[in-house]
Formats: sequence, C-alpha cells, structure tokens
Amino acid sequence: MRCDACPVLCRIREGQTGACDRYANLNGKLVRSDPLVLLQRAQQDNQPLVKFLQPGAAWDGNPIHAGNTFVTGLGASTTYPDYKPAPFIVASTADGVDVVTVVTEGIFSYCGLKLKIDTDRYLGPEQAAVRVNGEQVGHVTTAEYGSQMLSLGGVRHLTGGSKKEGTLTCQTMLTLANKGEVELHIDNGATLRVQAGHAPIVNGVQEARMRVGCGSATIGIFAQQWLGHCDEVIVVDDHITGVLTEHQAGRFLDMPLAGIRIRGRKSTPGRYFRVAEPGAGWGGTEITDPLSIIERIDPAVAWPGLRLLMVSTTGEDAAWFVLDEQLKPQPAPMPAPVQHVVDRIAENCEPALTSVLFMGGAGGSLRAGVTENPVRLTRSVRASITRVTCGGAPVYVWPGGGITVMVDVLAMPDNAFGDVPTPALVLPIEFTMPIAEYAALGGHMQHVKPLNQVIQDTTFRAEAWRHPNPWPTD
Repeated sequence: MRCDACPVLCRIREGQTGACDRYANLNGKLVRSDPLVLLQRAQQDNQPLVKFLQPGAAWDGNPIHAGNTFVTGLGASTTYPDYKPAPFIVASTADGVDVVTVVTEGIFSYCGLKLKIDTDRYLGPEQAAVRVNGEQVGHVTTAEYGSQMLSLGGVRHLTGGSKKEGTLTCQTMLTLANKGEVELHIDNGATLRVQAGHAPIVNGVQEARMRVGCGSATIGIFAQQWLGHCDEVIVVDDHITGVLTEHQAGRFLDMPLAGIRIRGRKSTPGRYFRVAEPGAGWGGTEITDPLSIIERIDPAVAWPGLRLLMVSTTGEDAAWFVLDEQLKPQPAPMPAPVQHVVDRIAENCEPALTSVLFMGGAGGSLRAGVTENPVRLTRSVRASITRVTCGGAPVYVWPGGGITVMVDVLAMPDNAFGDVPTPALVLPIEFTMPIAEYAALGGHMQHVKPLNQVIQDTTFRAEAWRHPNPWPTD
C-alpha cells in the first residue's frame, strides 16, 4: 500500500514500515508505529488525578482523568500536505472554558537549530562553516555574553545542496533535537562534541564554567574585595580586558594608578579591546603567559613591591606577581585573601552547558489541517488567543509575519522529533484555543472529538507533565 503521510509516498509491504519508520502496513491498513503521547499532571485545584467514585457509580475502567490530560502531537501522525483535517482535533474543558486542541506532527523543511555553547574558548571565526563528516551543516554566528552561538540546518542545507549534505544535516539536527551527542568540526577552528543539557567538549577538553562576565564586569563585581590586598588586578578577556586601577571601580575606591600599561586598544579607562587574538588560552585568548600582554611598566608611577594579580574571567587561570627592584613582575605565592576572591570568581560562574533550540516556520499547508482559512489561525496566534505548544512544551513565537516558533528541546518529551527522507524534520505541534474561536476562524468543527473519546479509541502512552513547563491550557 502507499503511504501519503509525506511527499516521499512510500509503497509499504504488509508487515513492513516506510522509510521513516513511523508508519507501517498492518493487514492492509496504514497505522502509526508509535502510540500517541499524552501528558498528565497529578493534580488540578488540589484534586487527585483519579477522582474517587461515589458508592454505586459506574467506572469505565479508564484511569485517565481528562481534566488533567493534554494530547500532544507526538505519535499523532501527520496529514502532509494538509488537504485534510489534522489527525486529532480534541475538545476538552479548562477552568470552565470549552477549548479545542488541534494536534499533528508537522513536517519541517524550513527549520534549523540554534546552539548556545557556554564557553570562552575560541570555536572559529564568525560565518565559518560547521561540518559533519566534511559536509557543511551550518555556520558560526555572533557570540553572545559568555557563549558561542552556532546556527545549524535551514532549508539551504537540507534541500539546496547535495543529497549527502541534506542527509547529514537532517541526521545531525535529528540527533541534537532528540538530546543526543554529535561531533562538529568548524573551519579554521575547533572540534567539539555537543549535547543538549551537557557541558561542551572543545578540542577534547570538557568545559566546566561559563565566565562570570567580561573583564570589565569582573573588575566591577570584585573590586571592593580586592581593595587592600592587591595594588593592581588585570582580568584577561578576549572581548574586554579590565585593569582595576584605571577602571571606574578603582577610581571610585581611590586606588592609586599602578603604571602597568597593557597591549590592546583602549576603549574607556580600564577597558581594553583586542589584547590578544582569540584562542583556547586565558580568557578566551591565545595567550598562555599572562605577562605577554604587558606593554610597559612606567617607572614614574609603579614601585618595587607592587602586588599584581592576573586572572581570567572564570578564575581557572590566575597568577600572583610582585614587582622587584627593577620593576619586573616576579611570581610569588598567592595570599589567602586573594585566592579567596579568585575562588569566588569560579563560584559565580554558572556550569557550562550546551542549549539546543529548534526554530521553524509553522506555515504553509500545515495550517490547512487546522482551518479552511489559514490566515485567521496566524492572526489568532499573533493575538495570543491561540496557544502554540510543541509536545506540550511552551514555545516562543517570533514577531512579524507567519508562525515562526522556537522551543527548547529539553522541555519536550524524549525522542519527540522524527524525520522523513525528503529530507525534513518532524515536529509535534499543538494549537489550543477556545472552541468559539476555533469555529470563528473556520475550523474543521465536524471533526472535533471529546478528549474522553480520543482516549478510549486511541493507543496511547502517558507521560508525566514536566513541572517547569506551564500547563498548556492554563
């Protein structure tokens, strides 16, 4: 028999599955291989999940209480292209309001992943290609405060290049979206292993800390704690290196200038850009010897015995020096009060993690599975009347035209993503709105089924609601 769930149109023999492993031919009938996933919360308004029956009342044998159950798109199957209504259009009641949840698994060619990698290490130049097995699957994008950012996927890599490029891009995105680990290679940059919710591994070294801030911010945070213990502090950073006595924080504390001039382009007092090239050394720079960034020491200002701390923005690298009679920095044991502040820098660094966010456009014919007039669905979402979720997880809907959503994969059920050989990713998606709104936007009212009926008629798997997530109908 032929499967019409996606444009591949697999011909499936009896007892076999299609190319995506999501649909099978069971005795001549097309069936979904995986059960529908329901989310359950244990209580609502302090009531138990299963309400106790009055003596003599009948029980249908179903332990699922509809008021605490949400039907996700995971396992719902799809209707691509959406010339027919979505697989499940479910009616329920939330806080006394009759609502409808339209449930499907959308096929996304126009989609990608945004990776936030908490590290100061240099991963590669902006716009550099990110590759898997030699094929480009994305690029390096702008770094954000304490994190390196990658953009993977997108329609150009999925369908605009070679077949191998599209296949590897889809496989990479699928693995990462389902919370698995992949190895990425960046042109003229690093090799890294990344996995959602885990520390990144850069060039074989696992990161431990996200920086507390740039060098200037680190000066501002800890200046008061260094007062009286240090005569100068230089916080080495790839972006903004801070020099305490020149910095506004040092001036506020009436610290005398130390006369130690560092390399780089001076921005404002005590703040320097480009003291070194990016790299895997101190503070995300290429340096391994912190004294190499000192350009000169002014003999008219500095003095013998001057106490100098050089430290990185994570506290992982730190060194203590005392100027000798020739005003040359000499290594010395770090005093306990100074070490205490260095340790506090490390304490204030959050654990380094990799975050994976899926981003895709829920447009095109997917909306036709919801309504006969798709633009009304878009407007309803934009007006926050219709709520969009992915596997029950909250999404961010981007401003502007269309329904462009972004969701943290860690907020979704495990193995929530699938793929099809076009290639494209398959994403569970749900649209929830008051039933009156659904009728007004031209919804497929004749296909609405009560939640209790869906539960009785469908093979399902119940999972616990993830408590950090808001309940979808609240």
